[in-house]
Amino acid sequence: MKASLFLVCLFFLPACSDKPNVIQHADDYNSAGHHQVYVVSHEWHTGFVIPSKKVYKSIPTLEDRFGPSSNIEFGWGDKKFYQAKQITTGLALRAILWPTETVVHAVAVPENVSGYFGNSEIELLCLNDNEITSLVAFISNSFSKNSLTEVEPLSEGIYGDSQFYKGAGSYHLWNTCNEWTAKGLKSIGMDIFTTPKFTAESVMNYLREKHSTSDDPLEIRIEAKCLPDTESQ
Repeated sequence: MKASLFLVCLFFLPACSDKPNVIQHADDYNSAGHHQVYVVSHEWHTGFVIPSKKVYKSIPTLEDRFGPSSNIEFGWGDKKFYQAKQITTGLALRAILWPTETVVHAVAVPENVSGYFGNSEIELLCLNDNEITSLVAFISNSFSKNSLTEVEPLSEGIYGDSQFYKGAGSYHLWNTCNEWTAKGLKSIGMDIFTTPKFTAESVMNYLREKHSTSDDPLEIRIEAKCLPDTESQ
C-alpha cells in the first residue's frame, strides 16, 4: 500500500505547480557587473543575499520591515519544514512526497556578508543591471501577494532580524528549495540544470566548478570584490 502511494505521488508530482518560474534571460552570465550578490549554503538549503536597495524597488513592503539594512537574504521552501523548531523524518517525507504550501524567508544582512555568515559557505556573483533585474523579478515572483499586490507576512524568521512570508508555488520532489536557487541562477543567464538539485551541495558544486574552470579574470569569489559602480561615483 505504501509503495503504491509512493508511485502515485511520483506520477503526479511533475504536473504540480513549479512556480516560481525561471525568468528568461537572453544573455549568458559573465560575472562582469558591479552588483554584489551572494549564494549562501546552510547545509540543507541555499539562498540569495541581495542588496536591499534593488529589492525595495520591486517589493516596497520589505523596506517598511527591514529599513536601512544593507542586504536581504532570501530562501524559499516548504511551509512546515522551514518553520519547524525541530526537523523530523515525517516533515521531510511530507515535504518531498506531497505538494505542500511554501514560504519565503527574508533576513536582514549587514554590509559585511562574509562576516555575518562566517560559518557558512558563500559564493560571490557579480551581476550587471539586467542580471540583477532578472534575479529580483524571480525573487518577487516567489512571494504570494494579496489583492493589493503586497507580500503577506507570517511568523518571525529562524535567525537574526528575519521574517517568513507566504510563498508562491508548491514544494515537492521536483520543486525543492535548492531547485529554487538553481532557477534563480538560471534567471541571470547561468547554464545550470534546475533539476535535479536536491541538495545544497549540488548547487554549490556547480558554482565552485564554474569559478574554477573559468578563464575570465573577472570570475571572482568571496575574497574579491565586484567591479566598482562607476555610475554612482
